[in-house]
Amino acid sequence: MNYQNFTYTDINNQCQSAVKKIVDRILRSGKMSRQDHILLTSTVLAEGNRSEGNRHQINRVFDYIQTGQLKLIDW
Repeated sequence: MNYQNFTYTDINNQCQSAVKKIVDRILRSGKMSRQDHILLTSTVLAEGNRSEGNRHQINRVFDYIQTGQLKLIDW
């Protein structure tokens, strides 16, 4: 395996894990603040990482907003 590919895969997995943790915390609380949005957005955009897994996590947030299960606060 190429070292460069391994490093990219490791970073990609770490970013996806961080995004999932942020999304899980937001959804558990039922609230998303502007600060949560900034943290989530900056994490997703870090290293130019816009993977399918991250898109899935963002769609989870949108689904919760659309169904009224997630409130936006401090906007």
